[in-house]
This record gives sequence, C-alpha cells and structure tokens, in this order.
Amino acid sequence: MVLGWRRRKGNSKQSKGGKLVMELVVPNHFRCPISLDLMKDPVTLSTGITYDRESVERWFEEGNITCPVTNQVVRNFDMIPNHSLRIMIQDWCVENKQHGVERIPTPRIPISPIEVAELLMQVKDSARALDQYGCLELVQKMKKWGGESERNKRCIVDNGAPVALASSFDAFANDSVERNVVVLEEILSALNWMFPLQLEAHKSLGSLASLSCMVWFLKHQDLSGKEKSIVALKELLSFGDVQHVEALSQIEGVNELLVEFINKRVSPTITKASLRVVWYLVSSSSNSSQKMKLAFVELGLVSSLLEILIDSDKSQYEKALAILDSLCSSEEGRNKACGNDLTIPLLVKKILRVSPLTTDYSVSALWKLCKFGEKDEGRTLVEALQVGAFQKLLLVLQVGCGDETKEKATELLKMMNPYRAELECIDSDYKNVKRSF
Repeated sequence: MVLGWRRRKGNSKQSKGGKLVMELVVPNHFRCPISLDLMKDPVTLSTGITYDRESVERWFEEGNITCPVTNQVVRNFDMIPNHSLRIMIQDWCVENKQHGVERIPTPRIPISPIEVAELLMQVKDSARALDQYGCLELVQKMKKWGGESERNKRCIVDNGAPVALASSFDAFANDSVERNVVVLEEILSALNWMFPLQLEAHKSLGSLASLSCMVWFLKHQDLSGKEKSIVALKELLSFGDVQHVEALSQIEGVNELLVEFINKRVSPTITKASLRVVWYLVSSSSNSSQKMKLAFVELGLVSSLLEILIDSDKSQYEKALAILDSLCSSEEGRNKACGNDLTIPLLVKKILRVSPLTTDYSVSALWKLCKFGEKDEGRTLVEALQVGAFQKLLLVLQVGCGDETKEKATELLKMMNPYRAELECIDSDYKNVKRSF
C-alpha cells in the first residue's frame, strides 16, 4: 500500500481555510502484524514474516510457539534484523516530518547472555579485589544496557545479575561504607529495577553489613538515595525472612528514622515504603517484634498513624491501619490509642471505606481496644456507639466479610448491646475532624 491521504468519514472537520482535515495513512508493510503499530525494530522470523521485535518477543514469552501470521510452528527462534525495511520506515518518517511524524531511532543490537555473563564475572572479580572504580564502571555499563530496552533488562536479570550485584554490595559494605559510597549507591540503584530478588541475592543483601549500609544511606544520602534504600529494605523484608527483621532491629536509630519519614512525608515513595517496613517489623514472628512495637509506641507512632488516616492519600490507609492494629496487640499501644480522642471515631469511619482490608483492620483494632483496652471497657464501647459503630458492624455482617472479621464484629455487637438503650447515635461522617485534640 502506498502513502496516501484520506478523508475522515462521518465527522470531517474543516480548517479556517475551508480545507478538509486529512490524516496520514501508514503503509501496511510498515506496521507490525501483531500490534498494528509502526515498527521500530523490524525482525524477520524463520517463516519469512517480519514483526516488531518487542511485539514478537512478548508473543513468544507468553508461551506461543507459532508464527502469528502463518500459524506455522516456529522451530528456530532466531530473529534477523530487517535493516532494509527499517531504513525504508526511517526515510518515510523523515519525508512526513512536517505532518508530525517522528523518525524512529536506529535500534541497538540486543545484548546476549554471554555478554552478560562476562560482565558479571568482571563485577565479581572487582568486588573481590575491592576495586570500587573498576566495579563502578562495570555497573554503569550494565545500567546503560538495561536502559536501552526491556529485553536487555530481562536478559541481565535472567542471567544472574541480582546475585552478583548483591554479593558485591555486601563485599564493599563490609569493607567501608564511607570509602565505597559511590559504588555502593550505583549498585543499589541497579538493583532497584531487578526486584524481586532471588534467594541467594536476599542472603547477601540481608547481611548486617548491607542493612547497616542502607540505613546509613537513609541518614546521609539525598532524596534519591533515600528512596532507593527504603525501597530495597521494603523488598528485602517482604521475603519474610525472620533473620532480616532481627538484623535490621539491631541497627541503632532505624526506628527513629522510619518514624521521621512517616511524619515528614518527604515523598510518597519514602512514606509508603517506610510504612511497609514498619509493618514487617511489628508483625513478624521474630523475638524482637514485641520490643519493636514498644519502641514505635514510645516514639509516638500511634498519633502519626492517626494523622495519616485524617488527611493522607487513600493508598496509605491500609498500611497505616495494619500497623495500628498490630500496635494495639500490646498494652502500651492500646493505652496510647485509647488516650487519643480521634482513635475510635477514625476506626469506625474507615469501616466499609476504601477497601475490604481497611474494614478488617479497623474492626480488629476496635475489637482489641474494646475487649482488652482500658479497665473501664464501658467507656470505649459507649464512645464507639456514639459514633455509629453498631450500625457499621451490622452492615459488615450483611455485606459479607472474612470469618475472623465476622467473629470480631459479632462479639463487638454483643458487647455494645447492653449500652444501646441509653445512647443516641450521632452523625458518623466526621467531616470536621482535622487534628488530634
């Protein structure tokens, strides 16, 4: 099909000069048969059909073994760059530049597993020799490869880069953070687009030296460095290894840093990741979990979480409520929560709001406060009734919930029932609630 112009049917518009608006027709042989978009990196399969590299690679990655056009089984998955067609497409783009068509860049040759393996061997050798400048150059080369295409990133990750980089990070961190700070930051930056990591990489990145280095970054690096470090900690703890939690809890000042990040909210990435890290610390089955809860309560985290529930982004509600529910498992946490006038109204307000998880955490925290809270449990129950908890809990049972939440909601209703006759429910929207009294 040749280059041409056509009228837009139906609602053709006229310009100020009275001419019909026309649209550019892309030649069919310039389009990828899979995506129907203009090809940027045309490659030809053994069946003789040309596709855009990204589209056909995705096609095979999804488990297909046939040619999309001919439906023939592909036995040779080599993709031969179609340079002639790519040059024709580039020339066509240049000819139609005045119509808003941008010239496609000449694609780089994808890296091979052998090239990645050779580079990673050099990275390991540099790390063993503690050659930070040599290792820095190699990691920067790896990042450059990854920035060229998603295919390169997959090739780098699939051929063992996370393990090599994590072990190198551990080696330089064990030597000296201050002396090797540049290469350590570069390695951590590269690891950030390789998550989730393999088990072996987790072991290296979860060592006491590596964790201490990341906490050091949280204290001394700029915003970008802090974000990379807190995201790495979040991904590391998400693996569920109790030893990592124990190791992190031993590092001095980590609790204060996390609470500071939650309070200051310097960036959404840091705030969300900090909430997630705190959640892993207080909810783990490690021996230090109870100690961490007490430390966070003493640092005023309960009030900070309530502030988030008042005027923060909804995406943070689940994390904040999850931590609050965990802190209410301790006597100190319940005392702090009961001592804040906003706790009960906010918990009731979040029931059946945002997501099922927020309902589960809100009901659970409310149940803990009413059942195990102050000695005068009637005061907490009366306060919950006054802000509409009874009606909300009935709705929870009606709309459906998990078995655990259903049991707690039912028990709360039984506990509140004796006090209902003496009270009148007040408006539970709390639109004027802004700050803690």
